[in-house]
Amino acid sequence: MKAGLKTMALTLLAAAGTVLAGPNTLRADDFSATVVAGHPPVFRWVKMIPEVFVPTVQKELEGSGHSVTFDLQAGGAIAKVGEELEAVGEGLAEMGTVQALFDPAKLAVQNVTYYTPFVSSDVNQISNMMDRLHKEDPRLQQAYTDNNIVYLGAPIGIDDYLLMTNFPVNSLDDLKGRKIAAPGAALNWLSGTGAVGVSGNLTTYYNELKTGVYDGVIVFASAAVPGKLYEVAPNVTRMGLGAQFAGVLGANKDWYESLPEEVRAALHTGADAAKDWYNNDLTSFAAKALEIMAANGATVKEASEDMRKAWAMGMDNAAKTWAADLDSKGIKGTEVLSLYMEEMRKAGATPLRDWDKE
Repeated sequence: MKAGLKTMALTLLAAAGTVLAGPNTLRADDFSATVVAGHPPVFRWVKMIPEVFVPTVQKELEGSGHSVTFDLQAGGAIAKVGEELEAVGEGLAEMGTVQALFDPAKLAVQNVTYYTPFVSSDVNQISNMMDRLHKEDPRLQQAYTDNNIVYLGAPIGIDDYLLMTNFPVNSLDDLKGRKIAAPGAALNWLSGTGAVGVSGNLTTYYNELKTGVYDGVIVFASAAVPGKLYEVAPNVTRMGLGAQFAGVLGANKDWYESLPEEVRAALHTGADAAKDWYNNDLTSFAAKALEIMAANGATVKEASEDMRKAWAMGMDNAAKTWAADLDSKGIKGTEVLSLYMEEMRKAGATPLRDWDKE
């Protein structure tokens, strides 16, 4: 059912309930929301929903006369990874983790960080900045509006990306001819390395490494540990590829606009609380994750600055190409690229390449 028809049906049912209300009848100010996530609850961006977002919203609504019941459908039960935006926008669910990384056509400008590696390894810096820009800048808001989504917040920040392989990496030459998996736009990071880039995501990495589909993956420590990737790719190289922004918590626009102002405000407060919890928990765990992998037999080493610079300088400037392509479609790609890079430099980041100025 389309979002508008679903909302109309809910409104009519609520009105009928008010007329026929008895003492045990559901009141019109009791709301329900199905929340979708393609990834399973083991991942932090899903876990933050029942652990922080939901209780915060419920606490905010105490004494207001309103309530919301949430039903989390994770692990692809309703929407697989990359299908969440459509599920929420079309009204199959009221809310969800909207994964920009895996929906680059519809959420193009939201992928700006994935076209600009080697900028910053500080996930808090990137997460807080992208949250602010989404709330303030219409150029980032437009993609959600176009897809019948309201940005609630809770940006999904990703800690510094690593290279994990089933072979030792002592120089970039070691990557030549090797099959390395990466998510979405991160495939561009492999240009110039000689590696063969293969598109992949966290839900399949372990088995495909184990069966030899890949020789390695570009991944982040906080996901590598619960995914036990160190068992099948025990060579961990800290390349400083950068922390990233991958998605948000979004709501169906028709459903959101049908809610009382108090409920809308509670959803945003819940998202802000989820953001703070997520960032703090992620930062703490990411620091421990490398130790956990080493304790389980992985070899963890820091890439030399020369190797990092060689990787960065050898890459194609996919950011400029991406931005120009968006410009040609009437999307402000070059402006968003410049906005992001300028804001990161103002915040103290020292990119290995100024992707916007070349």
